[in-house]
Amino acid sequence: MTTATSRNWEHAVVTGGAGFVGSHLCAALLDAGAAVTCVDDFSTGRPENVSPLLERPGFTLVQADVAEELPVRRPPDLVLHFASPASPADYLRLPLHTMETGSLGTRNALRLAQAAEARFVLASTSEVYGDPQQNPQDERYWGNVNPVGPRSVYDEAKRFGEALTTAHAETHGTDTCIVRLFNTYGPRMRGHDGRAVPTFVRQALAGEPLTVTGDGQQTRSLCYVDDTVAGVLAAAAHGMRGPVNIGNPGEITMLDLARLVVELAGSASEIRFIERPVDDPAVRCPDITLARDKLGWEPRVDAGEGLRRTIDWFRAQGDH
Repeated sequence: MTTATSRNWEHAVVTGGAGFVGSHLCAALLDAGAAVTCVDDFSTGRPENVSPLLERPGFTLVQADVAEELPVRRPPDLVLHFASPASPADYLRLPLHTMETGSLGTRNALRLAQAAEARFVLASTSEVYGDPQQNPQDERYWGNVNPVGPRSVYDEAKRFGEALTTAHAETHGTDTCIVRLFNTYGPRMRGHDGRAVPTFVRQALAGEPLTVTGDGQQTRSLCYVDDTVAGVLAAAAHGMRGPVNIGNPGEITMLDLARLVVELAGSASEIRFIERPVDDPAVRCPDITLARDKLGWEPRVDAGEGLRRTIDWFRAQGDH
C-alpha cells in the first residue's frame, strides 16, 4: 500500500494473532512472503479468524498465554506484540489478564525480540491519551488518564508497555517501535464486543434500536483495518522508534456514526440514548503528521466505503 511496507521479513511472530487486527496482520505478512507464527490464548481472539490461514505454507498457530510463556521455536526477525483484550467489554471482564498481558506479556515478547535480534513493534493505543484536553492528539501529548478508573486496567497496561519498551531499547539496544492505534474497524470484529461500529452494525442489521451513549456528541476517528495494517507494517519497515499515531484524522460524532450505519445498512432502526460510561473520552482524533512525513502513510479508505465493507461482512456472517 506504501513503499515503506516493502521490507522483506523472513519470519514474523504476531502475538494476539487470532484477534481482529492481529489476524489481518498475519494475512498481510503471509501475502508479503513471510512465514508467520501466530500466538494467541483465545481469551478474546477467535480460531475462525485464522482458520483460513492454516493451510497456507509458512503459517503456524500456537495457543499460549504470552504473560506465561512465548513458545516460539524458530527465531523471528519481526515480533508484533498485539496480544491484549482491547474492547471495554473484554478488559472490564478480564482486568487482571489485561494488565498481565500488557506487562509480563510485553516483557516476554521483548525478550524474544532481543534474543533473536529482531525488530519489535508494540501495539499501543490512543487510550494512552485518556480523555484528552488536546484535540487532535499528537505524539508529544502526555495524556489525561484516570489511573484508578474502570478503564485504567487497559490504559495503564498500555502506558506501562510503552515505558517498558522504551527502557528495553535504551538498556539492551532492542530494535523497538511503538505504534499508537486509534479506533480501527472492519471485518472480523465481534458483534458483541462493545465497541461502537460492531454494536451499531449488529443492531442495524437486526432491526434493533442503535444505543448511543450520552448525547452522542462525543467523537471518534475511525480507521479501516486495511489502512491500520499498512500503517503498522510501514512503521515496522521504517526503523523508527516512535511512538507514532496510526489512525484516520476524520472525526465523527457517535450520533452521526449511528445515523450513517442505519443509512448504509438500509435499516429502519431508531436511535436510543443510554447512559454514558465512566471516563468515556469526549474527543478522539489523531494528528498523523509524523506518519505522513516519516512513513509516507495515510489512510485511503473513507468511512462510507469501510462501513459498507464491514456491514456486508456482518450480513454474510449472520452475526447479528
